[in-house]
Amino acid sequence: MALIVQKFGGTSVGSPERIRNVANRVLREKARGNQVVVVVSAMSGETDRLLKLAREMHRQPPERELDMLISTGEQVTVALLAMGLEALGHPARSYTGAQVAIQTDSVFTKARITNIDEHRIRADLDAGRVVVVAGFQGVDSEGNITTLGRGGSDTTAVAIAAALQADECHIYTDVDGVYTTDPRVEPRARRLDRITFEEMLEMASLGAKVLQTRSVEFAGKYNIPVRVLSSFEEGPGTLVTCEEVNMEEAKVSGIAFNRNEAKITMIGVPDCPGIAYAILGPVSKASINVDMIIQNVSEQGKTDFTFTLDKSDFDKAMEIVKRTGTELGAEKVEGDCRVGKLSIVGVGMRSHAGIASTMFETLARENINIQMISTSEIKISVVVDEKYLELAVRALHEAFGLHQGNN
Repeated sequence: MALIVQKFGGTSVGSPERIRNVANRVLREKARGNQVVVVVSAMSGETDRLLKLAREMHRQPPERELDMLISTGEQVTVALLAMGLEALGHPARSYTGAQVAIQTDSVFTKARITNIDEHRIRADLDAGRVVVVAGFQGVDSEGNITTLGRGGSDTTAVAIAAALQADECHIYTDVDGVYTTDPRVEPRARRLDRITFEEMLEMASLGAKVLQTRSVEFAGKYNIPVRVLSSFEEGPGTLVTCEEVNMEEAKVSGIAFNRNEAKITMIGVPDCPGIAYAILGPVSKASINVDMIIQNVSEQGKTDFTFTLDKSDFDKAMEIVKRTGTELGAEKVEGDCRVGKLSIVGVGMRSHAGIASTMFETLARENINIQMISTSEIKISVVVDEKYLELAVRALHEAFGLHQGNN
């Protein structure tokens, strides 16, 4: 008997009919003799509807109350799915994140899981029930309901799989696996049979929407195999697993891109020890994540400092950075929301030379200017003008032969 954790996103549970389809899929897994825990998101569009209601009541809703509100979307879905399973003759029990309990810190709207009490889940599994858990949410040490941020249901599923030491975690989405890039941008994109935790973590953090970053971190840390599958059609999907030797044959496994990037530059700031902290410290204290960072060579004791961040945090960050710039005596602060980040990813890049030069040559040939560059052992990321992003993706996909599966 295997223990399987299944996660279904908002599109998969977007209507009563689709919830019944999920119930049937869950029972097919049970019929194989396996124990099953199911994690579900709110019905498609429900979280957006609740956010709209919140903003109609308050221009900037208090984050504690916002979590209280938007966590209700998943509560509806878990109850409906448990009802659907019972209607098909199989015992089931639904739980909110607080009931499990999924313990988190107290950073509302972006909470991080600190512990999961799996005893209640195990008792239900031992009794033969299917356990249905609300994704995206938890409870802090003071009993406040918290949410994990968009895509947090993936994190819930993998964290539960880790706590239960599950054999595998299945993430059901509206796509049938992980592709070399977004098929909507490059029609020749190819589904990968498998990808390493390391590659998937890079692709998720760089803009690939299939899995949420924290879910991949959990999976890699606890070595939980994750399989990305389609909710609407049968197929093997993509297995996210440990690195294998033969995976080094591929130089580049995929191309990730992110349109939700923004760039902020502080110009003419004094070049002295601690200047990076002076600029980014206040940004960090506001719970704003910074991505790429560049500090130019000093000229006459001054330098320019540039960083990228999520576009949703741009206005808040600009306000902070302008205030900091005034305190530091910077010449000016500039911001740009019309940029995008493009990244090539592959564990094989460790052992193959010339990847960067191929990337830069390809972009130069398309007359695409590179504004920022960041590298690691298995990725190269660049910031370009947003209007050239899709062209760059298609050009690099062709340059590395990703549609052929042999690059």
